[in-house]
Order: sequence, then structure tokens, then C-alpha cells
Amino acid sequence: MYPQPRGFLIALTMLTLVACASQPAPPKVVLPSSDATFPAPPELQPQIGFWRNVYANWRRSQVALHDDRHLDLVYGVLSLPGEIGESQTPEQQDFVKGHQENLRAILRQLESKVVVNAPLTPAEQKLADRIRASSGGPGAIAGASDRLRSQRGMRERFKRGLEISGRYDAAFRGVFREAGLPDDLAYLPHVESSFQNHAASSAGAVGMWQFMPGTARHFGMLNAAVDERRDPVASAQGAARYLGNAHDRLGSWPLALTSYNHGVGGMKNAQKAFGNDFVAITRNYSGKGFGFASRNFYAEFLAAREIARNPQRFFPEGVRYEPPLNLDRVRLRQAVNAMTLANYYEVNPWELTSLNKAWNPAAQNGRIALPAGTLVWLPTGTVERLVQRGGADRALVLADPVTTSRLR
Repeated sequence: MYPQPRGFLIALTMLTLVACASQPAPPKVVLPSSDATFPAPPELQPQIGFWRNVYANWRRSQVALHDDRHLDLVYGVLSLPGEIGESQTPEQQDFVKGHQENLRAILRQLESKVVVNAPLTPAEQKLADRIRASSGGPGAIAGASDRLRSQRGMRERFKRGLEISGRYDAAFRGVFREAGLPDDLAYLPHVESSFQNHAASSAGAVGMWQFMPGTARHFGMLNAAVDERRDPVASAQGAARYLGNAHDRLGSWPLALTSYNHGVGGMKNAQKAFGNDFVAITRNYSGKGFGFASRNFYAEFLAAREIARNPQRFFPEGVRYEPPLNLDRVRLRQAVNAMTLANYYEVNPWELTSLNKAWNPAAQNGRIALPAGTLVWLPTGTVERLVQRGGADRALVLADPVTTSRLR
């Protein structure tokens, strides 16, 4: 049973003033200076700080109750009861929902009292003072109950993403540098998927870079044989094409990165309304679909970038990075099926398909051919072994080695 709103007011005071203090303190850091490529204006610091806490301080056993507009207004951090897993149990969901509903009732009562200038109890006064001291200022009390949101901590997930990123960081940076783009865009999967290649959203986004089917087709990543969304490096190349196009059209990295969540067309509409004033866009733009996720996407990227660049500061226990990717890669000169490819390169078919996550089932079992131009991963040293056995001419019959294939 959950406490009723009146009784919960005492619990709320403790939650607000004590519970946060009882959790591990976030690392003390100097706020990142704004740079020309990825500016971090002072007005975005509350959002950046919030996501810094989500990624590096709050654990998955913790859920923050907060204002969805003024992210420095965190009412408290709940500790989930029971066994902690990747997803919340129904009981844990009810636990959070119950506290959130009680807090919403308290905020509504506070709002109604402030409107008519009714006297506040000491606990209500503390709550009002806390809201007014946030980035929302005195006016933040109005509508506070409608802006209440919960956010689960992601410290463990983010750390695991850091570990996996060791495998791909050099490859991703090479992709963006080759495209003439900032190589720190390699941090974007921390926001999109925590470097989980099996990630799939309810909306249909797939892979480490979370491409939707329509976008993947538009950027040449999806056909009957291959879905490059499931290949981290191929999808990084797709992300480079997308982001380069978005930046050309929008002229701003905050806008281009936000378009990764909201679409270039949506950000064009925002730009028409507010120009390149990104802070004004996040605060005032109300276009269709521009909600919490879109407003916060760039701030999430900045927070993830800061943490990933300073892992020892946020994870003093250490991060065990996976070794860098070290495989051969070739580009097919002609259409060929998987079995022919495996025989030609003298690779076990199972090993070949396990390396090439982008191949669809029909291509894996040879029912359809892999089209010309397909990029294929091979075990380390395969191309060199083929050259030594039959000369360079034999190695080039089916495919051309990709110069960036030895990704270390």
C-alpha cells in the first residue's frame, strides 16, 4: 500500500531533502567550455547535468522524479524494491507510479494554493522554495504537476556501452573523419543504444545507430539481402551520410544532431520559427512530435561526450574496454551467394555469417545473392592468406580489399 497524499507530504519532504543526499554524490566536474563545433551554452547546463546524473550517477535501481522542462528540478530519487533487472517488474512499476501519482496530487494542491495566495504549510513552503530556486524560476510552480516525469538511472548500462565502444571507437572515428565530419560524432551510440547492436525500438529503429527502415532505404543501407543497420560500421557510414546531409541543410551541429531524433524537416520548421537560437528552440518550439526526447537529444549527446572523454572521473573503479576491431573487409565486385563466398575465401560458412550481422536470412542460406558493392567482413588475415596462395590477381576476382578494413 502506498501512503495517501497528505501522509506522503512528509515523505516527500524527506525524499526531496534527504534521499538525494543519501545517494552517491555525482563527480565534481568543471562544466565543459563551449566549443565552436558542439556548443554547450549556460542555458543548457541543467539538462546536461541531469543526463550526466542519469548516465554516470543514478543506477538502474534508482528512479528520479523530476520536472520534464526544468531538469535541475529533481524532487527525489526512489530506490526500487525487489530484485533489479534490465526491465522493471510490474511491482516496481506500480511502486514508481504510486509515488508519482501522490507527488502529482501534492503539486496540484500547491499550485491551487499559490494561485489564490493561500497560506502554505511548512512542508509546502519548502517544496515551493525548491521549485522557485530551479531554472524555471518563480513561474515554475504553475503546471508543475503536469510536467512531472520519472527517469530510471543508466549507470550500469552506460558503463557497459563504454566497454563495448572500445571495439568500435577507432573504426567509427575513421568513418567520420573520412566523411569530413567531427569524429566526436562517434559518441552518438551512447545516446541511441548504449552501443547495443541488438537494440530495437518499438517504433522500428534497429541497431547500434537506431535507423528507421525508411531512412535506411533512403541512405542505401537496406535491400532484400542486406540490412546494414545491424552492421555497426556500415551503419556508422550511414550515420555519416545522414549527419553530413543534415548539417549541410541546417548549418548547425545542435540542429543536425537533434534532427537525428526529430528529422531534418522538423528541425527546418523549428529553424524557420527561431533561427539558429537552439536554446529558444528547446524552450519554445512546439512543433508536432517535438517532445521530451527531441528537446533533450543534444544535451544527452553533450553529457555522453563529456563522460566518455573523462571515464576515470565518472567511473573511478575503472572501465574494461573491449579490444579494437581487427578484421579484414572486402567490397564485392559482383553478385555472389554466401556459400560461394565462404568456399572462395576458405572460411567456415557459420563463421562468415556470424561476422556479417547485416545479412538477411535469405542471403545467409544462399537463397539470394549478395549484391555487387556489398561490404563483407572476413576473419583477420584472410585476404593476405589468399594473396600468398594464389597471388594478388586471385584475391581480386570477387572483391576489392577495403583500405580501412584492418580496423585496429
